[in-house]
This record gives sequence, structure tokens and C-alpha cells, in this order.
Amino acid sequence: MPQKIFGFTKNEFLAVSIIILSLVTVSLINLKISLRKSRDVQRKNDIRSIYDSLNVYKEDFGLFPLSSTDGKIIACESGKFDKEGKPILLPCEWGKDGISPYLKLLPIDPKWFEGYSYYYVSTGYHYQIFASLESDKEDEFDPAILARNLPCGTKICNFGRSDGRTPLDKTLKEYENELDEEKTK
Repeated sequence: MPQKIFGFTKNEFLAVSIIILSLVTVSLINLKISLRKSRDVQRKNDIRSIYDSLNVYKEDFGLFPLSSTDGKIIACESGKFDKEGKPILLPCEWGKDGISPYLKLLPIDPKWFEGYSYYYVSTGYHYQIFASLESDKEDEFDPAILARNLPCGTKICNFGRSDGRTPLDKTLKEYENELDEEKTK
């Protein structure tokens, strides 16, 4: 009589084990893909909410908030005022500060703990906001943005939004120079 393992012969046990292992492997792969996709959806939603808030900010102040050299939005009040009595604004921290009353809390990249971050560039007249999607299969993945080599934390930005017709494949300085040239023609 053949030896039984959990009521199965050795061959049956081996076959069942292979099937279970295959199902677990496929499930884990699909889980990893689903988690990556959900983080990319979150990034797109975060950039959209920042975009919406910045446009309302401009309606109220006539300009977009400026950006810091490290890609942060300069719109957080310091509690101090300049000589004219205007509040002195500081760079806002992603996930810690908000742009009151436009955005209660600036979103933070879902993988901030791995060095991912959002990146903001603004001259006041135009802005660009960027993120790094994990998958290059996303429709919004933009190789032209990737080629700019902008730092989204420790990653390179590959997705973004901007005000109006501002292109994402050029620096704001290049774009504003083009606009100035068009005006002088």
C-alpha cells in the first residue's frame, strides 16, 4: 500500500502542492500589480486636487504660488509679516502643511517613505506639478517629462499637469521666453 500524506499518495500530494504554489504565486503577482496601480491612481488624484486648488488660489490672488528650489509650493504662512504688512510665506511640506483654505493638507506620495515626492515649479504666472508613476504602461506616463530629468524625490518625474496651455516638456523659462517672442512679432 502506498504511503499517504494528509490522505494523498505522494504523487497526488506533489500535484496538489504544485497547483497551490502556482495559485499563490499568481495571486501575489496580481496583488503587487494591483497595489502599484492603486498608488498610481492616488498620484493622479493628488496632482488633480493640487491643480484644482492652485487654480482657485490664482483666482483669489491673481498669481499662482511661487516654488522653492526643491520643488515645494511657497504658500504656507510663517506668522511673520514684511514691511508692507503682507504675510511672509514659506515652502509647504508635502503631507504636513496645507494651503488654507484651498487645500487642507497637501498630499504626500503614497511611497514617500521610499523617497518618492511631488515636484512643483512656478513663476507665479505659470506652474507645473509633477509626480513619478511606477508603471510606464499608464496612459499618463510621459517620456518627454522623463527626459527633463526632474527630481520627484529620489525618483525621476514622468507625469504632470500644468496651468492652461503650459507645456510639460519645457522649462517655464523656455515657455515664457517663447511667449515673449510671440508678443514682439
